[in-house]
Amino acid sequence: VVATIAELTQLRFLYRADARKLVIVPPGVDTCHFYPIPPDEAKQFIGLKPEDRMILFVGRIEPLKGVDTLIQAMSCLSVANIHRPVHLAIIGGEPDADPQDMSAEMARLQKMSDDLCMGELVLFLGKRGQDTLPYYYSAAEVLVMPSLYESFGMVALEAMACGTPVIASEVGGLGYLVQNGETGYTIPDSEPDMLCEKLSWLLGNAHLRETMGLRA
Repeated sequence: VVATIAELTQLRFLYRADARKLVIVPPGVDTCHFYPIPPDEAKQFIGLKPEDRMILFVGRIEPLKGVDTLIQAMSCLSVANIHRPVHLAIIGGEPDADPQDMSAEMARLQKMSDDLCMGELVLFLGKRGQDTLPYYYSAAEVLVMPSLYESFGMVALEAMACGTPVIASEVGGLGYLVQNGETGYTIPDSEPDMLCEKLSWLLGNAHLRETMGLRA
């Protein structure tokens, strides 16, 4: 059982898998759990003000997830022509661990954020429960998945079920899951300037965000 045609193709090419034994069954999410929550209610639940703006990342903190590309894009965004300040919330990992216990990638990302003088614009929130994730998705202007590879990308599907547009790397299953220009944008991985450009478009156009969120 494979999630996308991309995975099917990889199995056939890399492992000479018998196509007669392969079937595509895309994963799904429970829309009784992941569904659009009014932004003002979602923001209040997670402790934001109604006027606060948030870009969201959810996932494991490891190099494969490309969070460094997102932080670099945020440093570009902070000097772009954005009407109101916007924060990046990173859900995952243990940002408050003692230095000897903190993962090397978490330490690297926190240092990168400091070196780029991002200050409080980048918030490392650590892990969050499944019951609270719909509120974060619904409160966000956009979810970003800057991964170097994803076999499918369940986080993107969860965010879209909550009516939030997604910007994702055009890798693995993400290239099939996010419809470029319709429910969000797909871009090459490791391209912070292009990611900054797409974020600027979405953040500067409320109608576009709403339209893409409804399609998602």
